[in-house]
Amino acid sequence: MELRSGSVGSQAVARRMDGDSRDGGGGGKDATGSEDYENLPTSASVSTHMTAGAMAGILEHSVMYPVDSVKTRMQSLSPDPKARYTSIYGALQKIMRTEGFWRPLRGINVMVMGAGPAHAMYFACYENTKRTLNDVFHHQGNSHLANGIAGSMATLLHDAVMNPAEVVKQRLQMYNSQHRSALSCIRTVWRTEGLGAFYRSYTTQLTMNIPFQSIHFITYEFLQEQVNPHRTYNPQSHIISGGLAGALAAAATTPLDVCKTLLNTQENVALSLANISGRLSGMANAFRTVYQLNGLAGYFKGIQARVVYQMPSTAISWSVYEFFKYFLTKRQLENRAPY
Repeated sequence: MELRSGSVGSQAVARRMDGDSRDGGGGGKDATGSEDYENLPTSASVSTHMTAGAMAGILEHSVMYPVDSVKTRMQSLSPDPKARYTSIYGALQKIMRTEGFWRPLRGINVMVMGAGPAHAMYFACYENTKRTLNDVFHHQGNSHLANGIAGSMATLLHDAVMNPAEVVKQRLQMYNSQHRSALSCIRTVWRTEGLGAFYRSYTTQLTMNIPFQSIHFITYEFLQEQVNPHRTYNPQSHIISGGLAGALAAAATTPLDVCKTLLNTQENVALSLANISGRLSGMANAFRTVYQLNGLAGYFKGIQARVVYQMPSTAISWSVYEFFKYFLTKRQLENRAPY
């Protein structure tokens, strides 16, 4: 799906959307004659990035949600004997057979509601911050430092919206959860633990997601330079780069994800075994509790499920995002073109 020189508005589409021009100019064609997909106008960036980001977030989390449910259970520090799993496929089979066909999807509604606005702000912030910092650091071209900082800044907005959704989602995903719906979970947590419960893992989430997103964005942009140097619209390159970037970032940050899950779920059996009364709070306490109960191996519980979840998840996210960014900007330019 590349733009050709004969298409309506293709000359305008040959100017970059994210504003970080690698050729120092305003677009044009590469040596093979294909248009520079990334060279799109900055005027459409905010609305386009937000719409494309929202679509990417919703599809990413919806498609991979069953695997995310398995990951949450595999990270349990003291799982019920009926909820011990050796593989992702086996876990999904067991959950559907013993708890109902739709059980792996419980909580997907709250995740979709959070993912749309969270990813809209996330990608819009990333693109605009990246463009600004590239101008500061490199003047022309692509700076990995700018990409890492932009990803970190975008994470602050993303997690502020997603953290409450994560708390509700993970409590619904746990085996033998007392909550039967997202609304009942929200009401119970609010009544028994207060508003702070929805942000108990926020610092841990940021501590995990800032390095995750830094690794993720730097790797993605680096791989794009290798497999898609002219930045044409190339779905295969977006899928490959996104998948590998997500897998690497997921593996590196699994220990933090385990701690986040413990803070979100407040796993009763685990807290009892660790002689913790009341609620567990704080990243440092979570790290100590994980080590106390399972040693170093505890920090990598569910790593297979996390990588298997993140690899296609980020591939879906980037491919959907890049498609909608391309499509929406192309349509905007076609509507502006004189007839």
